[in-house]
Amino acid sequence: MQIVLKKYFLPDEFVKSIFHISPQKLKERNVKGIITDLDNTLVEWDRPSATPRLIEWFQEMKDHGIQVTIVSNNNEKRVKLFSEPVHIPFIYKARKPMGRAFNKAVADMQLKKEDVVVIGDQLMTDVLGGNRHGFHTILVVPVAASDGFFTKFNRQIERRILGALKRKGHIQWEEE
Repeated sequence: MQIVLKKYFLPDEFVKSIFHISPQKLKERNVKGIITDLDNTLVEWDRPSATPRLIEWFQEMKDHGIQVTIVSNNNEKRVKLFSEPVHIPFIYKARKPMGRAFNKAVADMQLKKEDVVVIGDQLMTDVLGGNRHGFHTILVVPVAASDGFFTKFNRQIERRILGALKRKGHIQWEEE
């Protein structure tokens, strides 16, 4: 059980927010693409559009030659309304942690899996999906304290998994 938890649910990195992920650090790892979740990773789950700071972050990635694709389990309307104004490619109804959307994002970016990181706020979808399919995973603290209905259930399971990983000494960061 411990090996399964570590293999599938332990992210490769943990950061406070996407703003702690710099293109310079990514380039040191030869990263050329980002698959990122939308809700509570980039913005609050109920915020319809990108913040000015997030738009700057997208531009900074682009300026450094790093492609970004949003991969969300949310519906087309939500993801399209957010992504199109900022000109970020997207995949909706991704069914994470299943692999098809991850593979499609990599193919659309014309990159290799090893050149792409997966960023998200949930262990049960983003980290599990990224780890199962061989990506470098980065877990971020959710940007909002509240969640949508289904995410609330996932958070309860996540707390138990994180607790188990912490007790076994696999987690090297402090949650706030």
